[in-house]
Amino acid sequence: MEAVAKCRPSVLVTNDDGIDAHGLRALVRVLVDTDLYDIRVCAPHSEMSASSHSIVWPRPIGVSQVEMEGATAYAVKGTPVDCASLGFSNALFSGPPDLVISGINKGCNCGYHILYSGTVAGAREAFLRGVPSLSISYDWVEGKSSVDGYKIGAQACIPIINKLLTDIRNGTYHQGSFLNINLPTEILQHKGYKVTKQGKYTVIVGWKGVGPTTQGGKNSSTTNMNVDSETRETKSVPSMAQEVFFTREARGYEACKEEGTDYAALQEGYITVTPLVALSNAETGACAYYKDWMLHAVPAAL
Repeated sequence: MEAVAKCRPSVLVTNDDGIDAHGLRALVRVLVDTDLYDIRVCAPHSEMSASSHSIVWPRPIGVSQVEMEGATAYAVKGTPVDCASLGFSNALFSGPPDLVISGINKGCNCGYHILYSGTVAGAREAFLRGVPSLSISYDWVEGKSSVDGYKIGAQACIPIINKLLTDIRNGTYHQGSFLNINLPTEILQHKGYKVTKQGKYTVIVGWKGVGPTTQGGKNSSTTNMNVDSETRETKSVPSMAQEVFFTREARGYEACKEEGTDYAALQEGYITVTPLVALSNAETGACAYYKDWMLHAVPAAL
């Protein structure tokens, strides 16, 4: 049995919603049930949404092993990037995984919103280090979605995961990108799979004044690991001579309806599969434009 286990491809699972999140637990359960992979888990010990590609530096971070049936799992007091980096180093596991999967995130990650996503960052960190990866997000809508959608979505991703691992084994894996998958709200009635490009979808954010919050005797602004703190809206903003508090709130979104983009196809009911790279290059023509522009800006220096 030991020899069989060693032949199995190893899959590292991380996320930004935390190690107890329904999306991660459903994904791990589905992967374990296939009985095809060696499953490793390295995820934040609490929610770290919208942490983008941040890392904890230079202070040490705590790691503790947790029980997760069918997997070897660790909870990390760090960001998704910290978790991915630890997971494919030799610090916790013997050798890097064959594939890193980040998710399943609660909420879609499309367009410009990808820049803020800790879920996508976990997969991006693996890509930067030469480890094959993908991120998975579920377009959760309150009142329509349920936790069962995570399991259905994970099962829908198994053919993609199997194909990636086959390509990795055969040496045909496309190393120039990683995949960002988004699952539609009505995942049970999805229209199929569609390869898309990153669009310009973005959330419109506003700010409102709130009263100071405390948790365990400390102000909640002193740590990025607190979750589920409640805030109360204030009717007036106090004098700026004293510290005041503001919180972000989503006030809508700007959607790109361009044909072939991730968010547009997702809203049509498709499972979108979007190849990404570490950073997007400037639009075609920008370099030529600025070469001419520089002649007028600093002609003596050229």
